[in-house]
Amino acid sequence: MDKLSLEARIKAELTSYNGKMSVYIDDFNGNKVEINADDTFETASTIKTFILIDLFQQVHDGTKSLNDMLTYTEDNKIDGSGVIQSLDIGVTMSVKNFATLMIIVSDNVATNILIDYLGADHINETIKKWGFNDTMLHNKIDFEKFDKLGTSTPRDYGKAFAMIHDGTLISREACEQMLEIFKMQHYNSMITKDFPQYYLSGDDSMAGEDEQVSVASKSGSMNACRNDGGIVYTPYGDYVIVMFNKEFYDPLYYAGHDATVYGARVSRMVFDQFIALKGRIEL
Repeated sequence: MDKLSLEARIKAELTSYNGKMSVYIDDFNGNKVEINADDTFETASTIKTFILIDLFQQVHDGTKSLNDMLTYTEDNKIDGSGVIQSLDIGVTMSVKNFATLMIIVSDNVATNILIDYLGADHINETIKKWGFNDTMLHNKIDFEKFDKLGTSTPRDYGKAFAMIHDGTLISREACEQMLEIFKMQHYNSMITKDFPQYYLSGDDSMAGEDEQVSVASKSGSMNACRNDGGIVYTPYGDYVIVMFNKEFYDPLYYAGHDATVYGARVSRMVFDQFIALKGRIEL
């Protein structure tokens, strides 16, 4: 293998990393980087991507509706990420609003409400229906009862976003609606942390230009993992990047965690290569 290829340079960058990172990249031009892409990882909140897929599958099939109204009950109260836990029990919203909160602020209460609404078995059936054979939702979120939420691989996660990007998952309309939600996602600590701020959107941008680079993604973190993945949009085209992490020694959550630092470095390497080659990761 070329010792200066993107894959080789990513592996070299990870030499000093104290954990294990597996990577999947697809530039939609026939070029991929796959570093242990079939390794199995705890999903943490990245399983919420597959819950959203099942929601739109059931809406497409006519068995569920985005306009159905659901209620926050004591049974689904859970700590962790999100905002609904801070609201009064009894708050009622549309399915679409719960789904949006599940993705954009990784709301755990919304996730449990949607698992009840959709059915865990159906979610897993949809996962298998679309060929994500190494992915499974194991439980609702309950940190006292369960130590596992879901499992998946970087390849499955990357394929899901590639199909959504191409409009080939469920229907083009469903993919467009899901992308609208993923683009509002608040937590891109790995993918965009080291991107040039000049090209990103933001109220404090001094560039004076329209947004040049954007992301549609979903990340996830638990003691055992730090994951991020999604689609990066650039003026030269788009690409999928997935970085799943495990076996690091530090279980704490903070911006300078090694998984985030090294993930951001890998993401910037891919970004720079894609831009330099004007829409490809390999010539």
